[in-house]
Amino acid sequence: MTRDLPDPGDLSSVRLSGGGLWLRPWDPASDADVDAFLRGVTDREFARWNTPLTPITDRATAREALRTRGEQAAAGTAVPFLIAEAEDGPAVGHLGVNEIRRVFGRAIVGYWVLPEARGRGVATRALDLAARWSFDALGLHRLELGHAVGHAASCTIAERCGFRYEGTLRGEMFEEGRRDAFRDAHLHARLAADPVPGAGTPAGA
Repeated sequence: MTRDLPDPGDLSSVRLSGGGLWLRPWDPASDADVDAFLRGVTDREFARWNTPLTPITDRATAREALRTRGEQAAAGTAVPFLIAEAEDGPAVGHLGVNEIRRVFGRAIVGYWVLPEARGRGVATRALDLAARWSFDALGLHRLELGHAVGHAASCTIAERCGFRYEGTLRGEMFEEGRRDAFRDAHLHARLAADPVPGAGTPAGA
């Protein structure tokens, strides 16, 4: 017998709050959202560790990327969250619950934070908030998180949020700025049955 969770339906209007953060949908019709998303995915530190499958280089491609993510949320296969530090405030980062697979109760999470918001625990608080929601509201069993080997900040954030290191995946990610070469990645995961990380968020990314 397979474990097939109920279809959650349209997830495009999900909003979360906690830990001094608000997670809401990105709005591809908002120039402010589009500009913030573009800044995030073209930031030098982001580009150092991530090479998107589809290049995002200007407002048009950023807006299209947000539209695509919105369609995935409407289909219940992903939830792209804008991270803000005030209700309906400007974006300070992004967190995605991606590739939701109902049969296995599994999804993949990823995140980034804009330069001006780094060092305040934004990614840590957002990741923990989204993880708790994924287990409680979606009924997921497992969340996976991968990052390029050497990305110490992402590794620390994962471990703070209870995502245990499970091993190194060889040739799992594109090399920086390339789509014809690959590099290794660390795999972390958190299960619904794992102990909930302790309260309090240390300073960090």
